[in-house]
Amino acid sequence: MRRGRPGLVGTVARTAVISGTATAVSNNVSRRQAGKAQQAQAVAQHEQQQQWEAQQQWAAQQAAAAAAAAPPPPPAPVAAQPATAGSSDATIDKLKELAELKAQGILTDDEFAAQKARILAG
Repeated sequence: MRRGRPGLVGTVARTAVISGTATAVSNNVSRRQAGKAQQAQAVAQHEQQQQWEAQQQWAAQQAAAAAAAAPPPPPAPVAAQPATAGSSDATIDKLKELAELKAQGILTDDEFAAQKARILAG
């Protein structure tokens, strides 16, 4: 038996062990890096989804605020109809009652205008 330096078979065996260990370590590092990359990508996608949802919610709130702030459309003009003699007195009485309610503060300007248009149309 020889002592000191290993023979050819020992050197090959040692090289195989070192190579196998290096391969295993390299594979573990690669898997770990791939896992971290997937996790980072999943986090980024989740953040993008949340940002998109927040933008959609903001846009909906802005649209609702704009719709609430928009002035109502003006009332449609009422066509004047010829009044008959009997209905003219009743119409005048109703308009006087409305004017009194408005003067007392019971009716707003818009309510007064709507009721007046209804009476004149009817």
